Amino acid sequence: MTRVVTTSVQDRVCVMTIDRAEARNAVNRAVSQQLADALRRFADDDALSVGVITGAGGTFSAGMDLKAFPTEGIPLVDSQGFCGLTRAQLEKPVIAAVEGWALGGGLELALACDLIVCGRSATFALPEVTRGLIPAEGGALRLPQRLPYQLPWRRCSPASH
Repeated sequence: MTRVVTTSVQDRVCVMTIDRAEARNAVNRAVSQQLADALRRFADDDALSVGVITGAGGTFSAGMDLKAFPTEGIPLVDSQGFCGLTRAQLEKPVIAAVEGWALGGGLELALACDLIVCGRSATFALPEVTRGLIPAEGGALRLPQRLPYQLPWRRCSPASH
């Protein structure tokens, strides 16, 4: 199996990187399973205190891999949800380190983390809603809880960057 999630450990921090830069780190079944496995190893290792999820190539994640969807379906992992995180109950903090796009499932993955740290290039969106769909892995519930009520909303498009 091709390695699409890499891990590195420094001190007590485990960095888990989605490494499908050619597909903007879109999540297929392999990414979901490998990230879930990495999260499980992180949770079970008493020497590790903090987990960080990031994406390779300047993009956090473009969300679910729509090209893989017809054959693989939604990449859920058992009862743990998308990438083994959106429905998980971890006892250690996980940080989303976001650069570039965090779209759809990518944003839902970030929202499932305890903290989101983003660079200036970070752009967040739930494009499902423009197609009459709901973000099914908690995005519709988590997003309003995480954003300050006073935050001014602005619509942005990829052309505005």
